Amino acid sequence: MFVTPAYGQETAPADQGATETGIVIGTEVPHEAVEEGLFPPFNPESFASQLVWLAITFGLFYLFLKRVAMPRLAGIVETRSGKIAGDLDQAARLKEEADAAVAAYEQELAQARAGAMAIGQKAREAAEAEADAARKKVETELDRKLAEAEAHITSIKSSAMKDVGTIAESTASAIIEQLVGKADKAGVASAVKSVAG
Repeated sequence: MFVTPAYGQETAPADQGATETGIVIGTEVPHEAVEEGLFPPFNPESFASQLVWLAITFGLFYLFLKRVAMPRLAGIVETRSGKIAGDLDQAARLKEEADAAVAAYEQELAQARAGAMAIGQKAREAAEAEADAARKKVETELDRKLAEAEAHITSIKSSAMKDVGTIAESTASAIIEQLVGKADKAGVASAVKSVAG
């Protein structure tokens, strides 16, 4: 049995100088009594009971872990696994939606580019057709004006040629009259016609 110095002092006989409080001053506990009172975990006499209590405590702790703690931990792990799997599924679904949106955007962009190219081609063709029509109109107008100008030039030339013949006849008559004296108008006219023709 483990005896403390205070316990030994309180239970000392009254003839060893007990005080009013019941504590004996100046007494010592015998050395054998201190060695008998070893710390219980180190006492070889209590090893068997300690092992029994260790086995019982370990068994109860094992049952507590098996029946209470582990199912709760398994539930938490399963809940987290389900949440992670759900999050991964949702992320995959959102990725597929994003991929589909990107594909739709690219398709719309390609259609818009094709539409823009078609509109540009139509505008270019319309501008070319309009330019061709305007060019043909201008060419027609120029051809008409050119024909009018050529006709006017021809009429001016023919009237000038008529006048040239008359002028040539009168000039030739005047020269002959100056040189010879009197000129035959019919002869001069036939001579001028033969030279002009």
